[in-house]
Amino acid sequence: MAAPSGRRNSSGAASLWPVLLLAAVALRPAEAVSEPTTVAFDVRPGGVVHSFTQSVGPGDKYTCVFTYASQGGTNEKWQMSLGTSEDHQHFTCTIWRPQGKSYLYFTQFKAEVRGAEIEYGMAYSKAAFERESDVPLKNEEFEVTKTAVSHRPGAFKAELSKLVIVAKASHSEL
Repeated sequence: MAAPSGRRNSSGAASLWPVLLLAAVALRPAEAVSEPTTVAFDVRPGGVVHSFTQSVGPGDKYTCVFTYASQGGTNEKWQMSLGTSEDHQHFTCTIWRPQGKSYLYFTQFKAEVRGAEIEYGMAYSKAAFERESDVPLKNEEFEVTKTAVSHRPGAFKAELSKLVIVAKASHSEL
């Protein structure tokens, strides 16, 4: 509650209006994001390279491609979520195993975006599940370029459970 100002208003609510307005402006998101599209897919072991692709935005403006090879175990259910900002200038691609940690041994991975340039990319060895938090890969295990988040050969320790990319629309030439 605000400290008394020494002035009396005929209505206590009137004195709260400027505070509520400032709070609403300060707390509003910088850019609204559309409801993400989430699609389930199987990550299959066997050492063979597989890809999963989804597009989002007006005219499928943005594409996210997850390419990987893994060993051990059986198929795992994973998900890819894509969302765009209200003005369609940014998009997100999140690829993860909803059950948290993957038990597959990844020999390689690459999450690539088309139609945009990456502003933020992160890879995790363990995805948040129940009371546990995301566990990021060490910086030396992966690299982020303008269009992809991928493993670093020789440094990647084969554990992957989540990838997150935030990208901005590529500039087109006139």
